[in-house]
Amino acid sequence: MHTRISAAGRAVTVTSVTPAVCKWAARYFGVSWDATCSDGTYCLGAAHGPLVDADVDAGALSQLTRYILDHPYRTAAHAGAAMLYRYDEDGTVSAALPGLDLACHYQPGPRQLHIVGGEEEVVAAAGARFAREMVRAGLQRDGWQILCAAAAVRDGEAVLIPGPGGAGKTACALLLAGAGWRLLAHDRVFVRAEEGRVRLLPWPGAVSVGLGLLDALGMYEGVRARFLGGGRLHPAQRREVTEALSRGSRAPVRYGNRELKARFFPDQLRSWLGVETAVEGWATSVVFPRVALDEVPGVLGAGRGVSRDDFVTALTEDRYPDVLGLLGHDPDGPARRETLRSVLAGLPSYDICLGQGTSANTRLLTEVTGTP
Repeated sequence: MHTRISAAGRAVTVTSVTPAVCKWAARYFGVSWDATCSDGTYCLGAAHGPLVDADVDAGALSQLTRYILDHPYRTAAHAGAAMLYRYDEDGTVSAALPGLDLACHYQPGPRQLHIVGGEEEVVAAAGARFAREMVRAGLQRDGWQILCAAAAVRDGEAVLIPGPGGAGKTACALLLAGAGWRLLAHDRVFVRAEEGRVRLLPWPGAVSVGLGLLDALGMYEGVRARFLGGGRLHPAQRREVTEALSRGSRAPVRYGNRELKARFFPDQLRSWLGVETAVEGWATSVVFPRVALDEVPGVLGAGRGVSRDDFVTALTEDRYPDVLGLLGHDPDGPARRETLRSVLAGLPSYDICLGQGTSANTRLLTEVTGTP
């Protein structure tokens, strides 16, 4: 079985003898990008373009992990786990994540990545994650950059919402979705300058929403009912959040200074949250939010402008460092990011403060975005 994934002319194929791996990829990417799953046998030797071959294979997992442990290796954090990796003399890269019972082997020449693991779900998630990185590499070569931002689209026009974690990006995007917009991105978005405009594409990924925000948006009871009825959230969901849902607690769940959130598959945006999604848009305004629950929602002034720190690059990537070399060097990246900053600086831009009250926050957003 195999799943063909494509976005803006760049594609990768995920193949596996385990049907769940390909079905996972189709589900994970189908909301944002094109993803077609086929039951036909896929011949690795006839592969055209990047390929991810992922299977449950305890023997191959043990063999590859032992190979890495028996030779000098380096260590990096990847997807929340320790990755052990080494560069071989023939240019290939071998890596293992012992804590996840996962290992992989990448051949840069044919751009083929082979993944083996001990559990079906872990292999499926890894296959999708690395497939996304391979498509990302192709988009990068075509001039696309990643901005740490949410985005909502109406009639093809998008409001771009940059900011660091906790700024209120997801809240703004979901509030606009409740006002008739379509959600394009909640945390990261692909951006490219085209003839003096900025085009946006989604970054497929799990969607994280705090319990307090779900409650404020009127989504909490529906999510809890689905969960108690046997529905599954994303496998990376923290137990503390599911326990809070079981108790009926709406209070934010915290781990130190970090809020733990409910994590949804991309297709659960519609089925669980009732949010419609978009697959592309053109930026027409920029909103920079901050959250202050003791203040009245309002416009603070003209937007601060998109900074270099708002972009995610191979050097600043903290979730999925490119230890396998899937992305490669992007020599034109700095210049492209400056062009994007320049074009975005010409759009209407606002610094806003979100306070308490869904109605007041929504009214503020619809005013600055010109929503009828």
